[in-house]
Amino acid sequence: MRLNKTFLSKLECFVFDFHYLCIMKVKEEIGKWLMDVAKYVATAVLISTFLGEFSSRWVVYLLGGLTVIIFLGMGLWFIDKTNQEKKGD
Repeated sequence: MRLNKTFLSKLECFVFDFHYLCIMKVKEEIGKWLMDVAKYVATAVLISTFLGEFSSRWVVYLLGGLTVIIFLGMGLWFIDKTNQEKKGD
């Protein structure tokens, strides 16, 4: 059975579009995961400073806050980038 060129081009388009959608979904899931990590770090910092004996709590708050800001920013960037790509289609 011979396949014509239009069928092959439609099949290739479907395969590449499906791959593109999968990559977009993965980026969105990575963004959600990074935001979850930011929440876990914030929770861990708060609980550990309340329950633990630290001589310099400000260092823990500073490092924890910076970590939360970095992970939250990266997560929001991934999700925003995915939303912009979806609107572009």
